[in-house]
Amino acid sequence: MFPATIFHIPQNLMLLLDRSAIDRLKPLLAQATGMPIIASENTATIALILVALLILGWGFYRARPFGKLGILAWLQSVALMSPWLLFFGLFAAGIYLSLVAVLLLLVASTGLYIYLGRQLRKAASDAVRNSRDPAELKSQSDGFSAPDSGPAPAKEMIKIVTSPPATNELEIIPVPVEDLKAIKGIFGIDTYFATETIPYQDGVILKGNLRGDPEQVHSRLTASLQERLNDRYRLFLVENQDDKPVVIILPSTNDPQPATVSQKILAVVLLLATIATSLETGGLLLGFDFFNSPHRYLEVLPMAAGIWAVLGSGEIARRVVANRYKIRLSWPFFIPTFQIGSFGAIDRFESLLPNRKVLFDIAFAGAAAGGTVALAMLVTGLLLSHPGSLFQIPAEYFKGSVLVGILAKVVLGSALQQPIVDVHPLVVIGWLGLVITAINLMPAGQLDGGRIVQAIYGRKIASRATLATFVVLAIASLVNPLALYWAIVILILQRNLERPSLNELTEPDDARAALGLLALFLMVAALLPLTPALAGRLLIGN
Repeated sequence: MFPATIFHIPQNLMLLLDRSAIDRLKPLLAQATGMPIIASENTATIALILVALLILGWGFYRARPFGKLGILAWLQSVALMSPWLLFFGLFAAGIYLSLVAVLLLLVASTGLYIYLGRQLRKAASDAVRNSRDPAELKSQSDGFSAPDSGPAPAKEMIKIVTSPPATNELEIIPVPVEDLKAIKGIFGIDTYFATETIPYQDGVILKGNLRGDPEQVHSRLTASLQERLNDRYRLFLVENQDDKPVVIILPSTNDPQPATVSQKILAVVLLLATIATSLETGGLLLGFDFFNSPHRYLEVLPMAAGIWAVLGSGEIARRVVANRYKIRLSWPFFIPTFQIGSFGAIDRFESLLPNRKVLFDIAFAGAAAGGTVALAMLVTGLLLSHPGSLFQIPAEYFKGSVLVGILAKVVLGSALQQPIVDVHPLVVIGWLGLVITAINLMPAGQLDGGRIVQAIYGRKIASRATLATFVVLAIASLVNPLALYWAIVILILQRNLERPSLNELTEPDDARAALGLLALFLMVAALLPLTPALAGRLLIGN
């Protein structure tokens, strides 16, 4: 029999909001409040739909002042939310869509999202081309310098921040005068029209107006800066707090530094601990404590190897993509756990990222590789499952994940109506691998999911997503201790976003955005439990 102690693993990991746990708390809540707690799935579903519609209405109100650009961006949100509003609306009405219909809705929604994204980019490009700053027009009519010749120092306003009037002292820009002249000389009327220069950390911020495609402008300015000052400075093209493009010049000495010896030692210690906890997890799955019976290592090795395959494939994919972009990664810092062997790994960038596309590709590659391996093991295990397979799992536990429950129903069929289901070991390993991947896809901080959200939507939205994830986990921790663990991990280790890329303005293309949204959807589907009504319609369990 599948050991009873392991039943808590899928429960703790899959059900961040375990319905059975909530049901067990209802009598206590009713006793504490003196009021009966009455809720239904339809009521909750209708409430969620109303909240979503209110969010869309608020978004439309905020988008109208921005004209065509705002409306197109709002329509993208509508395209993303429409399949779910339709699905849950019909669900509340007692109409259940088939899996094929849901997939068709998702495909249509993704296609519409990509189309609207192209229209949005085209409209934004036209708006930039048609916009003209009066100061630029005046400078151009006066015979302003050609590209890369730079504005004359007498015509550029230099803003020096002063100390309090009582001291009457000036704060000196922390860049040598000759270097500052060379820096100012890289700007031109058709790249970036600089109007103000202010000190910032060890470098300067140049405020002004962007005069072209961000990617092309950044490439030209960076090439000109390197030609004049070699590799001594880095040029960042970012948005300020007013959502306006600014150029930041910092010395290359501020680049990310390689891992120290102590950090590498820590990485090795965590790796060894992860190997040990993976072996222990294999022993628990087989019904014994590996640490008390290390001579049985041959029995647990295949189970642990499955976990290592998920972790290793993600790390290899991440590093292959990073090497393609010539980005250095630190040694992986694995997070060991006795529940499923490991919660994944943390990789630190030791190079500046050229743009948000690179950030997306590296984060997505690790999640996609690990998730593909885990999903392949799960499906293969389901296909190999038969009466008499090694593990016997209560059918009720297939309700713990929308994704796993639906796949199990498609492959195993009526077998899920039995109280106990015989499954191949690959089912358990693949399921745990999906959990590892899904946890790392949570949209928070420097997790893969947080990096994906930052790459697609920018730092402001990523900060809000991190906060929202922390709040959800904090609420879920009332019924599940694992959620509290991850809330603490995010608060201590993962609350900070990745540092800005050199070109923070250029967004990933719509195909990448669609892939990122698909990854986040699969994360939710892997962690979200089936509702009793949907599980009953799928005939899972009693």
